[in-house]
Amino acid sequence: MKISRYWWMLLGATASGLLAGYVALVYVSSEPVPLEAAEPSQSIVVAARDLPAGTIVTREDLETVAWPGAAIPEGFSTQMGEVVGHGLIVEVRKSEPLLGWKLADKEAGGGLSITIPEGMRAVSVEVDEVVGVAGFVLPGTRVDVLVTVMPGTDRTQITTRIILQNVRALAADQRYQQDIEGEPQYVTVVTLLVTPPDAEALTLAATEGRIQLALRNTLDAEEVQTGGRRITSLIASGGPAPRPAPAPRPTAQPEPERVIESYQGGSRTLLKFGTGDGR
Repeated sequence: MKISRYWWMLLGATASGLLAGYVALVYVSSEPVPLEAAEPSQSIVVAARDLPAGTIVTREDLETVAWPGAAIPEGFSTQMGEVVGHGLIVEVRKSEPLLGWKLADKEAGGGLSITIPEGMRAVSVEVDEVVGVAGFVLPGTRVDVLVTVMPGTDRTQITTRIILQNVRALAADQRYQQDIEGEPQYVTVVTLLVTPPDAEALTLAATEGRIQLALRNTLDAEEVQTGGRRITSLIASGGPAPRPAPAPRPTAQPEPERVIESYQGGSRTLLKFGTGDGR
């Protein structure tokens, strides 16, 4: 009986070993399932640092990175030589691709001129700290332009009106100039992007009046129609109009003197009336 149980145990162990070996053999001999092929990438040229508009691109401004093939933007460059020497029409951030539409022709050079769209003009006006909205007028911000003028010499005709709306600022710089006493002083110069007719209006306003810039929300493109304001409207809207001063009373005029001349016995007598003396 003991021998029979031993053989049964040995037979079971042998069968288990054969089954495990067979499973291992099938797993090893089966073809491996290939992993999904990695998405191909392309080496493209990007900015190595933030680059402002008007910059002439150099090799130090660039680097190449691997970009997923399915996400490569149109107009990319693969060689730095394709980009070096071109001016930037728009601002480019670090790691942003240098696409063709962001670059000016090499012959165009760099600076502010290449950032001016076709049909537009850049006009610079001198402003003080108040007019320049305390330093918040920066490149890319939007402003309205107001002008205050006094036609003739009548101060009651002083008028302020918005002449330009939603104008983009291209640049805001400070420079030195001498005041009337010869002392150096800071002057802020703001350059605005305008159409040719607006360039005429802005130049005339800066010459014949005093301009003021009103900073506006960059996302707010709505234009508002206004009729302007005269100085007399400020007085009228601030409360009841002042009463006119009473007219001065006329002063009584003295009655003119009347003189009667008479003669008695060779004597001449003069009688005066209207003098208040009762004679």
